[in-house]
Amino acid sequence: MEGSFRVERQCSLQECSLSSDTGRRETEDDPHPLSRVSEQSSGESSWLPPAENLDEAEVRETLDRLHGLSHLLDNAVRVPGTNYRIGLDPLLGLLPVVGDAPGAVLAAYIVVEAAYLGVPRETLLRMLFNLVVDATVGSLPVVGDVFDAVWKANARNVRLAEARRVDPEGGAADRRFLLVATGCLFGFLLALGAASTLFAVWVLGEIGLM
Repeated sequence: MEGSFRVERQCSLQECSLSSDTGRRETEDDPHPLSRVSEQSSGESSWLPPAENLDEAEVRETLDRLHGLSHLLDNAVRVPGTNYRIGLDPLLGLLPVVGDAPGAVLAAYIVVEAAYLGVPRETLLRMLFNLVVDATVGSLPVVGDVFDAVWKANARNVRLAEARRVDPEGGAADRRFLLVATGCLFGFLLALGAASTLFAVWVLGEIGLM
């Protein structure tokens, strides 16, 4: 019995040694196994396919669909007596309360499709900036609807998506645009705050409180 136990123990020790050597060799071959597993899992969890893997026919079909949607929203109807065109977006905006909702959803859809096509992140931010300007000014009664008809945020965004799909390096221009636009917005807010303060001081002076 003792001899049998020693033989089994020796076999067990040899198996442990072999498995340890095998594990050590695998670790030497791949010094960063955890990072490799992490990269694989992160790749599998991504909901957007790599842009270079997109079929050209699918890209063309997506861009054609976006062009059609932007035309419907921004250029579907010709103003009688002129060559100027407007879309459903400013017309829907005339409806109280819910008028802006359909246009906002469709505009967001264009940005999502642009991300699917793999346009640069700076371009996506510029597209979102266009939508923020459209939503902010467009919320003003009457004036906002006129602005929508002129600004045409959806047509702008589709042109950006198509241009950056062809030339991704153009994202640098979008980054500069965002920096300039942010600076101008900051300056406008400072000027607006200063003007509001001066107006408040003038009003208080007129009523004799200062």
